[in-house]
Amino acid sequence: MSSNASEFDRARKVLVGGVNSAVRAFRAVGGTPRFIDRAQGAYMWDVEGRRYIDYLGSWGPMIAGHAHPHVLAAVERAARRGLSFGAPNVLESELAERICALFPQVERVRFTSSGTEATMSALRLARGVTGRDAVVKFEGCYHGTADSLLVKAGSGALAFGTPSSAGVPADLARHTLVAQYNDLPSVEALFAAHGERIACVIVEPVAGNMNLVLPAPGFLEGLRALCSKHGALLIFDEVMSGFRVALGGAQALGGVTPDLSAFGKVIGGGMPVGAVAGPAKIMEAMSPLGPVYQAGTLSGNPIAMAAGLATLDLIAEPGFFERLGARCARLVDGLNAAAREAGVTLCAQHLGGLAGLYMLESPPAGFADVQRQDGARFARFFHLMLDEGVYLPPSPVEAFFFSGAHSDEDVGATLAAVRRALRALG
Repeated sequence: MSSNASEFDRARKVLVGGVNSAVRAFRAVGGTPRFIDRAQGAYMWDVEGRRYIDYLGSWGPMIAGHAHPHVLAAVERAARRGLSFGAPNVLESELAERICALFPQVERVRFTSSGTEATMSALRLARGVTGRDAVVKFEGCYHGTADSLLVKAGSGALAFGTPSSAGVPADLARHTLVAQYNDLPSVEALFAAHGERIACVIVEPVAGNMNLVLPAPGFLEGLRALCSKHGALLIFDEVMSGFRVALGGAQALGGVTPDLSAFGKVIGGGMPVGAVAGPAKIMEAMSPLGPVYQAGTLSGNPIAMAAGLATLDLIAEPGFFERLGARCARLVDGLNAAAREAGVTLCAQHLGGLAGLYMLESPPAGFADVQRQDGARFARFFHLMLDEGVYLPPSPVEAFFFSGAHSDEDVGATLAAVRRALRALG
């Protein structure tokens, strides 16, 4: 039997950093990454045979649990017909019809192979429709690895963006303006100074990429009003929150309608997928009908479409989100109670099946709050929980994910592990 350490050594000889996505390398928490051999329901097993209660959920899509029989059957049926065609297939239309039915403002969908492609395409579409170059994003909100979005704020919230990754041209970064999440005045100031240049505002309506940060009352409504006033498009990045906090995404809960939405994760049921969606008058500016070019060889892949349709079958069942939210609430309430009992600075919150755990006295309102966490203390807690057989995201700035496969027994076992870990943490 191989070990996690030997597999990591092997991987580092052929993969950059031994991984294919940076957070997997455990740099934020130290130690050796776990190499997963298989997963089922609410559990994963590593190559050493160790079982973990999984709160990573492949970073969101496994809302029904790993290897659900209904999803596997759909994937097998699709695979027997062919893995990829490079031509239209009926499953694309079926999944698009589901999305249109769940989001009243959505009339057209364009599938991609990743969330990064979806947000990148949404930005290009917004620029093409408005004829403007600048985009507004929020510090701490991650929208994938497109150059325009790998930008964070400088010393001031209203400064032009500076690249936060090598290889992003400064000339491109200057078109990205950075505001503060939940700080509407910072957005108003950008529009006052650059309104005629701003093509769009892109935002996670429920932030999940600086850990879970909920929108303050009036924040999303304010963004909607500013965009409408200045002729800019409002883009909701619901790659993470879509179909996870509610069947109709965060926009169904908040009642704010964006011009464009980006989806991913759940609509692929664990397969690589993304989507841009919106009204026909905007979407049909895309090729082949309009001048904004967008394409992808594997977009609308029949296996991914089948997995997404099967997953939507499961989460559309009556009561699914009520059960998911109630059980996730039990876990979050238990985390908060355990922290109070142990006298440890730790808190948690959730929305639907998306949750956050923080080394803070109270949940954060924005990126600055998230950054106040004690990273070393989180790393110790993470490894204590890993030793207990509970797999949390390996970073203090990442949300965690609950699934319909997590049972009351799993929640109870997790909370027992939390109490032991907090005693050891002191």
